[in-house]
Amino acid sequence: MTFVFEDLELDLGTVELRRAGVRVPMEPQTFEVLGYLVTHRERVVSKEELMDAVWGGRFVSESAVTSRIKQARQAVGDNGQAQRLIRTVHGKGYRFVGTVAAAAPVSVRHDPVRYAVSDGLHLAYQVTGGGERDIVLVPGFVSHLELDWAEPRHAAFLDRLGSMGRLIRFDKRGTGLSDRPSGVPDLETRMHDVLAVMDAAGSRRAVLFGYSEGGPMAALLAAMHPDRVEALILYGSYAKRERSADYPWAPTRAEREAYVDRLAGEWSWEADMRVMAPSADEAMARWWGQRARASATPSTVRALIAMNTLVDVRDALGSIRVPTLVLHRRGDQDSRVEEGRYLARNIPGAAFAELPGTDHFVAVDSDQILDQVAEFLAGARAAELPPLALGAVLAVRGPAPELSAVRTARTPGGTTIAVYDGPATAIRDVLGVRRREGVRFGLHIAELARTGNVVDGPGVRVAEALAERAEPGELLVSATVRDLVAASGITLERAGDDAYRPG
Repeated sequence: MTFVFEDLELDLGTVELRRAGVRVPMEPQTFEVLGYLVTHRERVVSKEELMDAVWGGRFVSESAVTSRIKQARQAVGDNGQAQRLIRTVHGKGYRFVGTVAAAAPVSVRHDPVRYAVSDGLHLAYQVTGGGERDIVLVPGFVSHLELDWAEPRHAAFLDRLGSMGRLIRFDKRGTGLSDRPSGVPDLETRMHDVLAVMDAAGSRRAVLFGYSEGGPMAALLAAMHPDRVEALILYGSYAKRERSADYPWAPTRAEREAYVDRLAGEWSWEADMRVMAPSADEAMARWWGQRARASATPSTVRALIAMNTLVDVRDALGSIRVPTLVLHRRGDQDSRVEEGRYLARNIPGAAFAELPGTDHFVAVDSDQILDQVAEFLAGARAAELPPLALGAVLAVRGPAPELSAVRTARTPGGTTIAVYDGPATAIRDVLGVRRREGVRFGLHIAELARTGNVVDGPGVRVAEALAERAEPGELLVSATVRDLVAASGITLERAGDDAYRPG
């Protein structure tokens, strides 16, 4: 049995008191006194009852009981003056008065945390549940594979989702139990990380469930790699993180800057829960804070939010060809319900469910979300592999240098086309070519046939036209590319109408 109060866990099974996951040293009798008071918190416990329960009827003085009460208070951060958690009822005894969030059997997780390797970095992942289908959960801002189980309501969300299929979860690079590289990864890099986790877990094709910040990356992966995505679920997510004239629901740049200053300055996720989950109680807020601080540092928080502010996957939505469910709560204050409607409206064939409530976080009233997910998955058949997929199309005019593209083809006119699964990867590849004198490059995002040595279509012709306009040795990219690489750290400067070059 484990009891959770404030930022503490009283685990009767392991005989441990833990604060933020760290064991608090206690004498055995002090632990027993605290455990008895918490277990019988609905009433006042007399000194005589404590003596019988803890000392087994052996004679002890009242000062021994008083001493153990004092030690118990010190262990939980209380004292005789404040009596915030352990109250003395004069002439009667003692009572535990703290708010206990959970008093349930401990769900001991025997599922091991394993590691996948992507770009030389180790990414922590865990597989739970079971079933014929795989479900990859793409988390929001931060996660922690172990602490994710420490909050009973969040654990219940994970357990139920795992009852619908083999649940594959991971901590993004830079957070949780994964490696902490320098710099912040863009969406493409994270997309490659998900594929590495799927490969390590032996998942050929899976349902992607992306919530909050995990949504845009899940959507991009579904568009670029439909062969790996059986279906797509988006909850509380968005297509763009900064307001523009044609996307008026997102925060302004000034609002995002104020948000990151407050959050990184205080690293006060408990306060942020007022927006993320207004219905959360104090225990959930404290767990949220513990989990967040264990997952990332303030400097990482600042960098992640700055990257997320630039995210824009609007141009990829129309190329998603897998069954899609979009869920959004009507009163969500982190991402507006209009953003959920936008996603559903721009993803072909997507279903949309508008849910009542104001909580952004998945663990609050999770059955409301998962009822919709269960119904969707019950009726969703694995989509046939679509003939088209979204790709970054690089047209090469001149002798083609050695490139690391996932595929090389030609146009009917003989132009070399290198196909990448993301524009940032393509730009970095071209910029890394040592000898490109006399070669001109044009890059655009386009849907094209997944197989075959000859490719054609409007998007391919845009890439060809950009290569034709480029100077020898130059790469020109389209405005669509500019939008998708905005969060990658690649600087682009205008090079005429609807064209940009790396700065």
